[in-house]
Amino acid sequence: MKTIKNFTLLLFLSLSVITTAQNKEVLIKPTKITDQVYMLEGQGGNIGLFIGEDGTFMIDDQFAKLTPKILAAIKKITDKPVNYLINTHWHGDHTGGNENMSKEGAVIVSHKNVRKRMGATSVVRGKTRPASPKAALPIITFTEDLMIHFNNDDVLISHVHNAHTDGDTHIYFTKNNVIHMGDTYFNGKFPYIDLNSGGSIDGDIASAEKALLIADDETIIIPGHGKLSNKKELLAYKEMLVLLKNRIQEKITAGKTLEDIKKDNSITKEYDDKKYGEGWFITSERMRETIYRSITKKNKKF
Repeated sequence: MKTIKNFTLLLFLSLSVITTAQNKEVLIKPTKITDQVYMLEGQGGNIGLFIGEDGTFMIDDQFAKLTPKILAAIKKITDKPVNYLINTHWHGDHTGGNENMSKEGAVIVSHKNVRKRMGATSVVRGKTRPASPKAALPIITFTEDLMIHFNNDDVLISHVHNAHTDGDTHIYFTKNNVIHMGDTYFNGKFPYIDLNSGGSIDGDIASAEKALLIADDETIIIPGHGKLSNKKELLAYKEMLVLLKNRIQEKITAGKTLEDIKKDNSITKEYDDKKYGEGWFITSERMRETIYRSITKKNKKF
């Protein structure tokens, strides 16, 4: 009887914790980077906000349910409407508010593969994701690079190939010296490389290298997830990716199997010590598996 009571109490406490977490209020936290550029944190990917005399330019929009809160946070910064919305890639924590923002009058811009993937039924992390409604789809798409001259700045929107996905984009505010890298950069975490959406370890490395060519010691970097960053931290991130890839390649060359590599904690030890996978769905084991699969298999083509 005592055992049953203890189990009941444990179950009640567990359910209470889950319920509390689910009901926890999501707050939209703005951080001013320059006089014109802000980062907004909430639930999902980091949002970029660019304001000036021409209007407002937004990068990513998290989830649909958060749109009212995001718009309220923006109104505390500027009374100008959002004119343009750029999607750094197609995942729902960066595009979930697209339909709402379109109804607000925002023109949605992305790489062409973002529109293709959003417009088709897909499987992400084992779950089927239905095609997005027409109103959520980007209406301006590009193949490689696009320049927008807005708010007295020249904004370079640049595609990076097969990194986090096959539709990733960097946004560089040249005069403000700020780069938004989307999910090609997870600051302080192991990256999620979506192999089923065309991502690859080589592409993720190349993305970091491309941003490093542009950045100087004063550049502020907005990662897809994590705290604001800089060139020094991005360089360390790139070096981590290169190191882990090289270690796993050596294991593969030596005849090690996927199971061997998944069990080999020595490959990621120094980053495990830094807790890169703690509280994060990309654990060190999953990171090793992802890199192995990226090296040994061709990415899925869309």
